[in-house]
Amino acid sequence: MPITPANGQTAGLSAASAPAAAESIMLELVDEDGTTIGTAEKLAAHQPPGQLHRAFSVFLFDEKGRLLLQRRALAKYHSPGVWSNTCCGHPYPGETPFAAAARRTAEELGLAPALLAEAGTVRYNHPDPASGLVEQEFNHLFVGVVRAEPAPDPAEIGEIAFVTAQELAERHAKEPFSAWFMTVLDAARPAVRELTGPSAGW
Repeated sequence: MPITPANGQTAGLSAASAPAAAESIMLELVDEDGTTIGTAEKLAAHQPPGQLHRAFSVFLFDEKGRLLLQRRALAKYHSPGVWSNTCCGHPYPGETPFAAAARRTAEELGLAPALLAEAGTVRYNHPDPASGLVEQEFNHLFVGVVRAEPAPDPAEIGEIAFVTAQELAERHAKEPFSAWFMTVLDAARPAVRELTGPSAGW
């Protein structure tokens, strides 16, 4: 699969077993400071050892301070059937992370957040043992409030749940979660606490 750096050169990387629909999606490659340095096809960027690329993670809370979780659909090629944060994904090349976060929240959950705010960034490297893919990401974090009733797209989401901090801890101890979940949640906690208040326990 071709990788296109900023200088226009290409290199080959195979992902013959991956779905064709996913292969056509392009991501922004970035350096350690988050500066765009080129683009790569989505699956190529996730092949071991992974290429550092831009991503986002959204954490939406209801007015009771409960986090909206999603269980990724079983048909997903990457991390299927595991619980994760409200929404996550990748901006298109040239798309701002904020715009991408709002777009994917609407596409996956059928709603627009009543509030969506930036909550910093986190850089991580998480291999996914089940798929063999690697999450090598410079991740933009967002927190917000949801008041509308979610209408999940079944192609993306198998199940949703609103959980308190205690309920999340119990669920996380006994059910599978995405490899990146705790990393992005821990990085977003200062903004989450500011949003939900100390009584919510985040």
